[in-house]
Formats: sequence, C-alpha cells, structure tokens
Amino acid sequence: MALPNPFPLGSRYSSLEVAQLNLPDGTPLAYLRRRFVPDPSRFVTFTMHTVAQGERLDRITWQFLGDPQQYWRIADANGVLHPDELEQPERQVRITLPEGLPGVPSA
Repeated sequence: MALPNPFPLGSRYSSLEVAQLNLPDGTPLAYLRRRFVPDPSRFVTFTMHTVAQGERLDRITWQFLGDPQQYWRIADANGVLHPDELEQPERQVRITLPEGLPGVPSA
C-alpha cells in the first residue's frame, strides 16, 4: 500500500514511495522504499572546490547551490554515503550540475 510522501520537494527522499507494512499484531508501519545512489559519472562537473580547514559541507553547499539542505547532491556527485567524508581539509570536492541537466562533461 502506497502512502503520501511527507518529505518536501527538495529532499533526497521526496521521490521515494512510502509503503506500509502491517505487523503481526495489526500495527501499521510506514517505511520508505529504497533510494539508490546515482552513479557519479552521470553528473556534469560545474567546478571543483578545495576544502579549507574547518569548512563544513552545508556552507560549501550554500556557496555553490544556494541551499545548505541540498548537501546530499554534493555527496551523491562525489560518491560518498557519509557527507562528513567531504569535510577533510585539502580534499577536492566535485560540484556538479543537477542529475540529468546537460552540460559539457569535461568542463
């Protein structure tokens, strides 16, 4: 049984189906269907950013995407599951166009 998705449109979970499981005692349990992380090679690079000491991903996301809650887009584009992996000083972080937006791959 599919339920309405409670996540806002900008959320990485907004496009996922919300399903319901009825436990043996009849209690309904809502859950999200699986989200598959996209292949980073499907994104077009906009720019590269070198992380400075103490820099946080939410601030990087604000700088390049204008919305700190979209940090997951940068995590997806860099193939990491844990966003804090991108906060290492001197790390090169790939900033990409949104998935599906055409561009020049070698830009």
